[in-house]
Amino acid sequence: MITLSVDCMGGDHGPRVTLAACRRFLETHEDAQLLLVGLPEALSSFEHPRARVVAATEVVAMDDPIEVALRRKKNSSMRVAIEQIKDGSAQAAVSAGNTGALMAIARYVLKTMDGIDRPAIAGRMPNFKGGGTTMLDLGANVDCSPEHLLQFAVLGSALVSVLDDIESPTVGLLNIGEEAIKGNEVIKKTSELLRTAANAGDLNFYGNVEGNDIYQGTVDLIVCDGFVGNVALKASEGLAHKISETLKNSFTRNILTKIAAILSYPVLSDFKDKVDHRRYNGAALLGLNGIVFKSHGSADEVAFGTALDRAYDAAHHNLLERVRSRIAHAAPLLLLGQTS
Repeated sequence: MITLSVDCMGGDHGPRVTLAACRRFLETHEDAQLLLVGLPEALSSFEHPRARVVAATEVVAMDDPIEVALRRKKNSSMRVAIEQIKDGSAQAAVSAGNTGALMAIARYVLKTMDGIDRPAIAGRMPNFKGGGTTMLDLGANVDCSPEHLLQFAVLGSALVSVLDDIESPTVGLLNIGEEAIKGNEVIKKTSELLRTAANAGDLNFYGNVEGNDIYQGTVDLIVCDGFVGNVALKASEGLAHKISETLKNSFTRNILTKIAAILSYPVLSDFKDKVDHRRYNGAALLGLNGIVFKSHGSADEVAFGTALDRAYDAAHHNLLERVRSRIAHAAPLLLLGQTS
């Protein structure tokens, strides 16, 4: 039985969305149970034999500073949900709350794994092959050393191996060109480390990739710093939203635009489904001694359900053990990051 703890109060919509997603999740996962964490009065209407309410007295707001969430709200639904992992009551936690607060609390409660300096956020971006390209970091670490990016590659490889069932996922380093001579000194040094790791059997390093490779699905995993990764993530979400709005408005104009819309609708609709961010919701906080997934704050029932599914899959397929195994294998190189 896989047990997930769910921060039911987090996100823009709170229990209205999280509880509906939890009910649907339980209907489709007979070997799972949920710990619903939040204000008891907000969760009292939810009844299911495989769900139990865990009380919290505070809620981390989406605009709360990290210091407030970490130091002052010690009984928040977000923190209590993560503590369920530390206590052994749950194998994974899911929250749609404040990203900075979630990372800070998770790191404080669970600590980072041996051999890893900084946790990273890894999520999937839609590609034209109909699947997803995993990227990290998506915003947790703006400034990264080559050793940190190597650590991210090892962590991300384990994630893709587990969730996408790819034994040796291809790893690309995001750069301004494919050629080895391009990029700043951090990227060039990172490329050298990744090639060394590949020669040692720690990674399946493809080489440098460019921004268009994210959507082409050239590689299974793309490594970058958090600044670049977050920009790419927001651009992808903006594209999906624009396509959705275009389809919605295309039938409300004059007869010529309506005819054009009818002709192009199948293509646009198919593309919209492929880039629908709800299908890719749920970013993993990697490098911690526990499985934590971050849902988008504005997630609806479908999107939050996707995050629950990914957390379940990670726990079911022993993500932590796979990560630790890869870290142990790459230990000689990863130790370089400890002195950076």
